[in-house]
Amino acid sequence: MNNLTHGLTLGILGGGQLGRMSAMAAARLGISVIIFCPEENTPASHVASETIVAPYDDKDALKIFSEKTDVISYEFENIPVETIEYIETLKKNSVFPDKALLNVSQDRIKEKTFINTSGIETTRWKAVSDINDIQDTLKEWQTNTFILKTTRDGYDGKGQGKFDTQDIDNISAFLNETQEHTLIMEELVDFTCELSIIIARNTSGETAIYGPMLNEHKNRILHTTTVPAGVTQDVEDKAIQIANTIATSVNLVGVLTVELFICPNDRILVNEIAPRTHNSGHWSIDACAVSQFENHVRSVCGLPVGSSERHSDARMLNLIGDDINNIDQHMGTPHTCVHLYGKKEARTGRKMGHINFIKPISKS
Repeated sequence: MNNLTHGLTLGILGGGQLGRMSAMAAARLGISVIIFCPEENTPASHVASETIVAPYDDKDALKIFSEKTDVISYEFENIPVETIEYIETLKKNSVFPDKALLNVSQDRIKEKTFINTSGIETTRWKAVSDINDIQDTLKEWQTNTFILKTTRDGYDGKGQGKFDTQDIDNISAFLNETQEHTLIMEELVDFTCELSIIIARNTSGETAIYGPMLNEHKNRILHTTTVPAGVTQDVEDKAIQIANTIATSVNLVGVLTVELFICPNDRILVNEIAPRTHNSGHWSIDACAVSQFENHVRSVCGLPVGSSERHSDARMLNLIGDDINNIDQHMGTPHTCVHLYGKKEARTGRKMGHINFIKPISKS
């Protein structure tokens, strides 16, 4: 019998919960996982066959990592591009998604430019450096409210803020705090809901789509995801088309998440992209035969993409910080699937786990 995964070892850069769930999915397929990250005792290391603890710029450790693995991926987009470039000198065509997509997704200006160049609409945006740039842009846009973000390293609401022209002190404080960063200014848009689409694509160009999913945030962190999203068929079709367009244009191998704003009259704007599995797709572990994590593993390892068809509707609830203290009430509830990440300390804004509430789809 030809075992496609026999003896295969997947390397994952990053040791967080996304790496953990990818490693667990790989184990189902008989694929060993080696984690590379700078921290000890990480969520992913608890379930991997081996963990190499070293900085991302440690070339000696990266060489050992590459020698032990057949293919390499990453669990979050802030892995240094230089790390990927070095690994690619050691192992040609073995890192997925490739450095080009990683480079685009790490910088919001490059990201917006790429999306717009692909013929896809985003909110209006502009690179700014000081209060004069901001004031000039506000006059051009004829608005008083806007979003300021650092172009790099921001996530879960970090490195960004919503401002009004009356907030001169707050604007000045933000500029002072971020003076070492390049900034991007975005138009504040009137949207009816936020959606995400996750697309998996393998080396043969086979794809699987998850969503669209309806996302609700609390304190700028994803709070719940619901699928089906309850949007019109036209919105669903357009969202899927956008994801396919982006994935094809970058020749994606792996998983890509596209976050969307749905505006009045079903206008769709792309907010962000992420070249990885995503919090909004965690429901797929319990509502699909093949989860986003398994299709991530399948895609980067050159295996056939599995069906993303749902057997259940789902609602995912993030467990943030002290939410973990209320977990007992969910343990015995029917159709409730609890996932904890093994983090020892609950801190404000820290993702400790999630719960999937599923409802099997009636076939009658």
